[in-house]
Amino acid sequence: MIVSAKDSDFYIVHEIINDGASAYKGVIPADRLHEPYMSVEELQVQIDDGVKFWCYLDGGKMIAVMGIQEKGDVTLIRHAYVRTVARNKGIGGKLLQHLSALVSTPILIGTWADAAWAISFYQKHGFRLVSFNEKEQLLRKYWNIPVRQIDTSVVLASANWVGL
Repeated sequence: MIVSAKDSDFYIVHEIINDGASAYKGVIPADRLHEPYMSVEELQVQIDDGVKFWCYLDGGKMIAVMGIQEKGDVTLIRHAYVRTVARNKGIGGKLLQHLSALVSTPILIGTWADAAWAISFYQKHGFRLVSFNEKEQLLRKYWNIPVRQIDTSVVLASANWVGL
């Protein structure tokens, strides 16, 4: 079952993000990976900035989260994580499909360039990589991330994205 996260889910969302982010160990640049991957304070900043989390429940237990953030003419998918023990069971795809159905604007997704499995996942669900130049512009326009993260990331766009 997919439900909108409640305020009382904050610490479970935080736990899932950090558990799921363990997949990045040894993959993304060491200077971008820290413990925890996302602090409580950073999660609160993301929520305050308009990221709304949706949760996948299995037997009443939250096992995955995915955020959505409206940014005017586009929607961003943010912080998509599945608990380590529940990976590769189609849960992320169900969340992505649910969130995609909620919006009419083009969807953009930023992820790490070296996270081949994440890129493949989004491509499998109909998203395409944008060009290097467009990626640079999009990450600066719609995300608030450090230059180092821009340098080591890619952006994927939904089929209804027409470009800049």
